[in-house]
Amino acid sequence: MSTPPPIHHELSPDQLRREVADLLGVPAGQLAADVSLPDQGLDSVRLMTLVENWRARGAELTFADLAERPTLKEWSELLAIRAGHHG
Repeated sequence: MSTPPPIHHELSPDQLRREVADLLGVPAGQLAADVSLPDQGLDSVRLMTLVENWRARGAELTFADLAERPTLKEWSELLAIRAGHHG
């Protein structure tokens, strides 16, 4: 498994979809942007893995941030907003 690139400004919606799909072992095109990710197979352990990976790469988010907004669309919006608030 290759190391994902660092998050400098924001994780693009396509990159976000690819990383989630890779973790779930499904084609990226299979994930719907507006359907709850738990309904698409994402469990709390995998969610925590994503949070830790993205935090290690500079994303400012928590498990609760993503759990409260469980769609790819909401995650993209959240990551874009948070990337704009780096100190």
